[in-house]
Formats: sequence, structure tokens, C-alpha cells
Amino acid sequence: MSDKLGRNDLCWCGSGRKYKKCHALIDDQMEIHCLNGYEVPHRNLLKTNQQIEGIRESSKRNIAVLDFIGDYVVDGVTTEELDRLIFEKTKELGGIPADLHYEGYPKSVCISINDVVCHGIPSDRVFLRNGDIANVDVSTIYNGFFSDSSRMFCVGAVSAEKQKLVDVAKECVDLGIEQVQPWGFLGNVGQAVHDHARKNGYSVVREIGGHGIGLQFHEDPWVGYVTQQGTGMLLVPGLVFTVEPMINMGQSNIVTDKGDNWTVRTADGKPSAQWEKTVLVTETGHEVLTY
Repeated sequence: MSDKLGRNDLCWCGSGRKYKKCHALIDDQMEIHCLNGYEVPHRNLLKTNQQIEGIRESSKRNIAVLDFIGDYVVDGVTTEELDRLIFEKTKELGGIPADLHYEGYPKSVCISINDVVCHGIPSDRVFLRNGDIANVDVSTIYNGFFSDSSRMFCVGAVSAEKQKLVDVAKECVDLGIEQVQPWGFLGNVGQAVHDHARKNGYSVVREIGGHGIGLQFHEDPWVGYVTQQGTGMLLVPGLVFTVEPMINMGQSNIVTDKGDNWTVRTADGKPSAQWEKTVLVTETGHEVLTY
């Protein structure tokens, strides 16, 4: 927690309002939870109204890119071609692909097919084929603000087993987001996700999760999906993070490609599915910013 402000001082968030009319009540609640031993976010993780508006504008472009690319996710297309289209569309909308050159990543998007859990690198040697399921993970920088979301696409006619996996993975995200309420806990999100996946006979990847976002591509908190209700970081209005569980048809174990050090696959070779949305904790509930 930061130093205390006087009740009539200007609020630390830059709103121009007096502290007592702005963040004082939120800070008081955080202080109480902190004294009771709970993990509370630092103030610098709580987005101001101006920052939230910037993230919304970035999100609009991220959503538009995913809306656009759906028509091109078809049998016979290469993932390299999809990457090119996403790069050009992002630039047309005034954005920058956040993935490009991030920690050395070579492409503008991650495209993960069938048993690829995440971070699939586009290539002119990788073709989508009828029956594939593919996750397209788009991230955008616009005016310095970051947004991030992903969707699953079914190529042609997919098997009933793959379709169910895709559907349940989406349900897991939506059930997790239902748990995003002010003064709740991040662990509630993970338990809702894990319970629904297990109920359907699936497993949840443990090592890779969601993340805070907005001013940077990856911020705190880290969001896991095998957590327990009533644990983890306190959900405070202004906190922004992604909900993006990776749901495996088989076991939860994963392996990272030793050749490119990016591509993550299921260890048993069975399919995996993932949807990603970015959510804002509000004073009355939550707002989905990016989908």
C-alpha cells in the first residue's frame, strides 16, 4: 500500500477529484484485507478512468482483427498467410501487433492447432486442414495501451469430440468471468474453470495462465486455473487481467518445442482448446473489454 493521503488531497489516480470522493473507500477496503492477511494489488495495478478508456480503444481494434480473420481460417490456408493478414489489418486500424518481436517472438500472432496448446508460430509450411481446431491469439498496442484476446476456430467439419472440447473451453472462460466481482478473490476464477473442465472429463494446464494487462503486455497478477475459492489476490475495482485457461482433452502435462523454444504441445498428443478474454473489475461487477 502507498502512503496515506489527506481526505481533501487530490486523489492519487489523477482524476482531479478529492481523495475522499474518489479512491478513499477502495483504499480503506484494501487496507482492511491487507491487515487480515490477504494479498491485495498495488495501486499501480489499478487502472484509472483515462487508462481504462485507452485500453477500451485498443480492445476495439483487437476485436476487429479477430472478427476480420475468421473468414480466412479455412482449409488449405497457411498460418503464415493468416499472420500476414493480421499484421496488415492491425496496421490499417492504427495498431501494432504486440506479439511481434516480444521477447524474440518472430511473428504477429500465435496460431495453435490441435495438440498445440499455445504459442504456435505461423509458418508457410503449416496448412490448416478440414477437421482442425485452431486458436488464434491476437494482441494489439494502440496509443501505448495493450489488449489481448483469442478465439477458437473449427476448420470445416470437426469431430464431435473436438467440438465438445472447443465448446467446454469457452464455457470455462465464461464461468470464470462470472466469478470476477469486486472484493472477491482471484482463486474463485480458477476454481470455477477447473471444476467445469473436470466435470467434462478434461484437464487444465497448470504452468501457463492469464495475466494483468493494459500499460504493459504482461503485468501482475498471474492468473492460474487450478486455484481454490477464497484464495489469491483480492479483486479490486480497476484491476484488468485476462482469463484464458488451456483445456486439454487428455492429461494436463505439456512440453515445449526444443527447436523454437516457443511452441507448447500436449505431452500425450491429444487436442487442446483455449479462449481468451480481458476483464475489468468494476465497482459493481465486471466488464469484458476484449474478446
